[in-house]
Amino acid sequence: MKELFGESAYHNSKPDRAYIAAKTFSKPDLRTSLNSIIHPKVRAEFNRWANLQNTTLVFNEAAILFETGAYKNFNYTILITAPEEIRINRILKRDQSTAREIKKRIDAQWTDEKKIPLADFVIENDDQKSVLPQLSEILKKIKS
Repeated sequence: MKELFGESAYHNSKPDRAYIAAKTFSKPDLRTSLNSIIHPKVRAEFNRWANLQNTTLVFNEAAILFETGAYKNFNYTILITAPEEIRINRILKRDQSTAREIKKRIDAQWTDEKKIPLADFVIENDDQKSVLPQLSEILKKIKS
């Protein structure tokens, strides 16, 4: 990470997420390099954790599951969609990001229209439909 982003990528021995995000989402080459470092490690850790679980159902949340091709490693995928304005407002409430920074991140990811054909199921999280009944229906289908 220091080789890729320099010493400024760390503050008090911890990654400076705002600095890294600003660099990453303004330079596609950096994003590609970062993804090649981070995502194989994240995938390996998930696989290690999943193999330790004693259950028939394990979920893996990942922002770029489709972009990386990792969706092919799962029995089923559930895509959760929401209109962009709602997504931006939710992130503004959660993070210290600006709307412009959030938009850059959204634009760096695939659109829902590109991901929907690859997903087995889609949940609409648009503040109009309740998410839990949608999830319950999906789980019934998966278990049957």
